Amino acid sequence: MTMKTTLASGLMALTLAFGLGGYASAQEAAPAAVTELKDFSIGAPDAKVQIIEYASFTCPHCANFHETVFKSLKTDYIDTGKVQFTYREVYFDRPGLWAAMIARCGGDMRYFGISDILFETQQEWPASDDPAVIFENLKKIGRTAGMDDAAMDVCMKDANTAQAMIDRSEANMTADGVEGTPTLMINGVKHSNMTYADLKAILDEELAK
Repeated sequence: MTMKTTLASGLMALTLAFGLGGYASAQEAAPAAVTELKDFSIGAPDAKVQIIEYASFTCPHCANFHETVFKSLKTDYIDTGKVQFTYREVYFDRPGLWAAMIARCGGDMRYFGISDILFETQQEWPASDDPAVIFENLKKIGRTAGMDDAAMDVCMKDANTAQAMIDRSEANMTADGVEGTPTLMINGVKHSNMTYADLKAILDEELAK
């Protein structure tokens, strides 16, 4: 089973409701410039197998995939140069969007390390109805990864980039026909959530071609 939702309406809700409630209203206005958006990837760029995962930092099935599938995938295929793995964020809610903003704020060197922590502590950092508490929890994760508060504050106040992230995610999901998370695009072919054994069989078949 995968987490499914009406993606278009969910993204619209994020567009209309973005912010940190009262916390955000006390911050400075977001800068006009939009940070250039890109995908974050690990593994050999010229690997024979290319995987794109669509996932949300607040999706329980995605956290389970990270624990039971991704770690073995990284050891057996990504770190050995057989697979390049690209992560594409999906936003079901505001905490998921904020988490992605913190991860992106860390840049190439920290993105996947922060992503690991976000999935591993998924039951903890979003566990509040107070947006300011969630934001502080995310900042703690950022600090663990070596980021400073000033840099994180700038990233989290950038509403224009947040909107661009939402628009880009919607366009990517529409193009690839993504309806739930996690979804894997393996050499351009869409696959739903699966066990590591099933994924391994697909990868070995692709590598044997």
